[in-house]
Amino acid sequence: MTTTEQDVGSLVRRWRERRRRSQLDVSIAAQVSTRHLSFIETGRATPSRAMIERLCDELDVPLRERNAFYLAAGLAPVHRERPLADLGAARAAVEAVLGGHEPNPAVAVNARWDLLAANRAMRRFLAGLPAALTGPPLNMLRATMHPDGLAPRLRNPAQWRAHTLRRVRRQLDRTAEPALAALLAELESYPAPQVSGDAPAPAGDIVTPMRLATEAGELSLLYAVTVFGSPRDVTLDEVAVETFFPADEATREALRALARDAERTGAASR
Repeated sequence: MTTTEQDVGSLVRRWRERRRRSQLDVSIAAQVSTRHLSFIETGRATPSRAMIERLCDELDVPLRERNAFYLAAGLAPVHRERPLADLGAARAAVEAVLGGHEPNPAVAVNARWDLLAANRAMRRFLAGLPAALTGPPLNMLRATMHPDGLAPRLRNPAQWRAHTLRRVRRQLDRTAEPALAALLAELESYPAPQVSGDAPAPAGDIVTPMRLATEAGELSLLYAVTVFGSPRDVTLDEVAVETFFPADEATREALRALARDAERTGAASR
């Protein structure tokens, strides 16, 4: 039985159990009696649109999955899904972040890490990927971890592989997205580094950087993730902007040099 074929009570129970919450806990937080919540979960009561929204808010159900709740209750879905190009001010905000982050790489991805948009700095890193990895859609984690992708250029492959797999597991736990389960299985199937060679992170480090060999030397990159607050569109709910920052001065200068070289090459070709 698919998600949309389940009754609404089963969906409520599934997400409550996924969040490891008791009926009592959820009923208090959502301001509904435990008896009524039990009736909803067992199919003896059908929740109203307002009740579905309250329960989904409390259980942090992604907007994509909330539409399934409405359909299961015999109601029309609430949340539309539009291409990023049709999201007006939100698209402009994404473009502003990507462009303003130059010469450092930045990318916008969906909940499955499929590429939605990238700035020039990021596209320089992705330019040499084989056609099999460029999609569409180009998946950023596949491009990074695949043996034919950026993986051979990672200088801390064991650390970054473990970090990446943890990220996907957390995202899968939050979203229950089937495509993420398939992506996780694929990433886990890639050969693990035979000999790590990863230098232990210095005791004073605050994060583990991505260390990547490039034509400009080894780059050490930190990243931050930005998401939209209070989204009402499925696409916007799933958009994340990942911005990479130099972890040291050598990386900062190398990124600037790569940008200058690209500008000179572009100017010469015009």
